[in-house]
Amino acid sequence: MLKRMKLYGLTLAALIALAACAPSTAPQSTAAPAQTPEAMMEKTPEAMMDKTPDAMMAATPDAMASGTMTDTMMSGTPDAMMMPGEAMTDTMMAGTPDAMMPHDAMTDTMMAPAWFSAALTEATTGTTFTIQDYKGKVVLVETMAIWCSTCLQQQKEVKALHDLLGERDDFVSVGIGVDINESLAALKDYVAKNDFDWTYTVASLEVAREIGNLYGAQFLNPPSAPMLIIDRQGEAHPLPFGVKSAADLQKALEPFLNDAM
Repeated sequence: MLKRMKLYGLTLAALIALAACAPSTAPQSTAAPAQTPEAMMEKTPEAMMDKTPDAMMAATPDAMASGTMTDTMMSGTPDAMMMPGEAMTDTMMAGTPDAMMPHDAMTDTMMAPAWFSAALTEATTGTTFTIQDYKGKVVLVETMAIWCSTCLQQQKEVKALHDLLGERDDFVSVGIGVDINESLAALKDYVAKNDFDWTYTVASLEVAREIGNLYGAQFLNPPSAPMLIIDRQGEAHPLPFGVKSAADLQKALEPFLNDAM
């Protein structure tokens, strides 16, 4: 028995020695399987957020090659990345009040002075009208007074102008009395006496004040023979002071009469 135990011990020692002398073998490494696009998409948003901006930039070869990122990419919003520039601009512009307002309404609001919409009484008929009623026509306006001899001289030239132009549906003359002490009845007699067949009225204090503020104090001084042309779009064009001949008035009016609406 003792002999057998010694033999086992020697055999065990030999096996241990042989194991110690044998070359060690490294365990085989198992290569990580390549990640499929589906596997990458399964990453949680939290995991993706762990990446720093630098790391994300480094992972974008196109961004590194160009050195810049477009404004659309920098915005980071899905709408900005998906919407073409022109479409985005159109969408933004469509929401502005100006874009929502019709062009004619916007033009009237911005350009028409208050006196255009003031109610005026026609001296010979007693009917009420406004300058705005003549939108689309060319209007020749003279501020005047019954006592003004220069005004009478100028109005005789206006009468000759009407003869030169003939009957026109797109042209109107308006005489506005700016002496608020003169009455409509007196103006009616003045018009009939001189055979003037166009529109006459007396301005209210508010209308006279606004005309003076807009076009100058000389428009409230009848002997200056103040006149202005209102074009088809409603813009006023003051004429030079002093008496204008019928031919001069016709020449001044022609560009506006020839201008289509």
